[in-house]
Amino acid sequence: MISYNEMATEDFVVQGFRAAAVNSGIRGKDRLDLAMIVSDMPAVVAGVFTTSLVKAAPVLLDMERCRTGRAQAILVNSGLANACTGEEGMRLARLTTAMAADALNIAPELVQVCSTGVIGQQLELACFQRGIPRAAQALAADGLAEVASAIMTTDTVRKIAARTVLIDGKPIKLLGMAKGAGMIMPNMATMLSFILTDAKIGHDLLQSLLRKVVIKTFNAITVDGDTSTNDTVLVLANGLAEHLPLTEDRPEALSAFAAALEDLCQELALMIVKDGEGATKLVTIRVQGAASEAQADQAARAVANSNLVKTAFFGEDANWGRIIAALGRSGAQFDQHQVDIAFDEVLMVKNGLGQSAEVEARATAVLKKPEFVVTIDLHAGEGYKEIYTCDFSLDYVKINADYRS
Repeated sequence: MISYNEMATEDFVVQGFRAAAVNSGIRGKDRLDLAMIVSDMPAVVAGVFTTSLVKAAPVLLDMERCRTGRAQAILVNSGLANACTGEEGMRLARLTTAMAADALNIAPELVQVCSTGVIGQQLELACFQRGIPRAAQALAADGLAEVASAIMTTDTVRKIAARTVLIDGKPIKLLGMAKGAGMIMPNMATMLSFILTDAKIGHDLLQSLLRKVVIKTFNAITVDGDTSTNDTVLVLANGLAEHLPLTEDRPEALSAFAAALEDLCQELALMIVKDGEGATKLVTIRVQGAASEAQADQAARAVANSNLVKTAFFGEDANWGRIIAALGRSGAQFDQHQVDIAFDEVLMVKNGLGQSAEVEARATAVLKKPEFVVTIDLHAGEGYKEIYTCDFSLDYVKINADYRS
């Protein structure tokens, strides 16, 4: 396991991949806002995208191209989302990928494109005309860290992590980056994640693995309950590692790769929650004893997305009444007289009743920690789910009140 804070320069490199980021003027500021990631050869691609009915032009184009199973480059910009931009937005998405393909001397269909930023404004073509040739010229094996910086919007830190797993005695590298801090409940927010690996694996198998992993990681986080028009997770696998191909008839090897992929995505997902706009606390909402896994998910999300619960976390107020009220409207079926609620190891509610003032004081002490777990036992079955959320602070309102300025 390697996290960003522990990463040396060589950890930002995956063989066969190059990257670069430039300031193209999209954001009108002196900062990186346009980036490219390129594989030296066509790679296997898998993607998971927003479930919102309102999808940005890049998402629609990537969904179409992902079906081919092959990609060689990712073009990404921050500042403008290219969402709700009509036929012109789709034309510009295709045109900018064609420009990138021309600069790289590859087919346009091999270019995936992502955008993040303000919804409803058209891209300025001149920025791409200016930035794409410069990015193509600057491509380097150690350029991935700059891409992680270029895709940031309201993020306060870049989010990048790596894993190495041995298969057939040979190392396989996985490197992932993500952006996201607000408009986050992916339901695959304005969330993007790019994962690069040198593993040998087919498209159908990689796509299946990614969908399963996303459910447990990126789809288990929430900052504010808002699903974006641009949510995208892309994995590119160029096959340069020296192991035998990963297949379903090699379950141990496949399981090792899948575990590394899930662990990587989990770290990136938690980085997003920790960096939630104005967040001061990372909170795990754990629901157990639900009638089904689906009902556990309903209950956990209702608590994790409750503004009243999240503001109580920020205020360090052990107000369990807000939690049980959220459970009551979640749609999950349970008997309120059997509900237990604990903050870390402090059992605050037993059989639907609050405990003593001394217990509440201990629970309040838990809420002062930067990370803690709320465990809810519904005693209605075997259903279990964890959702990761953060508190809701004054800064969240300030950040989003003047986001477009």
